[in-house]
Amino acid sequence: MRIGIVCYPTYGGSGVLATELGIGLAQAGHQVHFISYSRPARLTSYYKDVFLHEVGSFEYPLFKHPPYDSLLASKIVDVVEHEHLDVLHVHYAIPHATVAFLAKQILKSKGITLPIVTTLHGTDITLVGLDASLSSVVKFSIENSDKVTAVSKSLKEQTLDFFDTSKEINVIYNFIDLKRFQRRTNPDLRNNFAPNGEKIIVHISNFRPVKRVEDVIYAFSKIRKEIPVKLLLIGDGPERIKAEKTCREMGTCNDIRFLGKQDAVEDLLSIADLFVLPSANESFGLAALEAMACGVPVISSDVGGLPEVNEDGVTGYLCPLGNTDMIAEKALHLLNDDKLHAQFAKNATAKAQTFSRANIVPQYQGLYESCIETTAKVS
Repeated sequence: MRIGIVCYPTYGGSGVLATELGIGLAQAGHQVHFISYSRPARLTSYYKDVFLHEVGSFEYPLFKHPPYDSLLASKIVDVVEHEHLDVLHVHYAIPHATVAFLAKQILKSKGITLPIVTTLHGTDITLVGLDASLSSVVKFSIENSDKVTAVSKSLKEQTLDFFDTSKEINVIYNFIDLKRFQRRTNPDLRNNFAPNGEKIIVHISNFRPVKRVEDVIYAFSKIRKEIPVKLLLIGDGPERIKAEKTCREMGTCNDIRFLGKQDAVEDLLSIADLFVLPSANESFGLAALEAMACGVPVISSDVGGLPEVNEDGVTGYLCPLGNTDMIAEKALHLLNDDKLHAQFAKNATAKAQTFSRANIVPQYQGLYESCIETTAKVS
């Protein structure tokens, strides 16, 4: 198949999944064409049968902002016409699913039929999609996609509820590359952060308010009073300044390292003893899954799709949103019991295996084939 993938190129979960999916599809023998405004962050190497088509810019005094939607639609039409795509897979509803519909109508006028698959990732439904100024467009885009997927059962249920739609939504979970995300011993790196044998807690996010980074710091301050421990905060975003201010006010900065954005997060996860993700909402929890694959137990909030990834009392613990006392309590319970910690680490690794690329990519392949076949019959 010749598959087009439209995604945001940033570090967010939608861009990560889209890129990893494209790589997996290419390795399975398909030709993949990424369409985005810049190279996706995870597309760091050359891959056979993977191509990138960058959406250009257009400046004109009349426009306050460049007309990205129109530029993207035009680029999709161009790529479909010249690369003879069989199917287009768009990630994130706004504006990608909407633009895909426009491109599909333009192509139809040219006698070209293009099946559209839309994957919903979370905030395009739970945040952007609920905005009154956009909700009708999001609903229209979902209902006019040929196939729709969601990355968790929780997100599927939220979508059906929020938009009161009867559109069939297929649940296909996020996945990871288990060759990349696996625990590797690196005593030198560990000693760099914990020279005296301290335990290491890690949090990774884009530091948006929904990630509740301050909750990590509050819980850490309580854990720190009981055992020697270090905290690594990986990522960057609008809440970083507030988080830095909080740790200074609490006097915990000597034991906290703000590492910013990191590409090789698997190296840092491999030295971690615990991963904490107290988000207010997670459609899936890809960062938690990456930690689990590296043998790191997870303590997370019990919201969204997280319970589908982090199994309470098996791979880690689920805590009520905002309950930093419970996060600290569960963390100490694990970090003070080597035998229990080892079992949870083993369980986490085993659970992560079920979300392998090898298990998930074929599900998308099957969906594409079904979508192409159905569209061909209708046309």
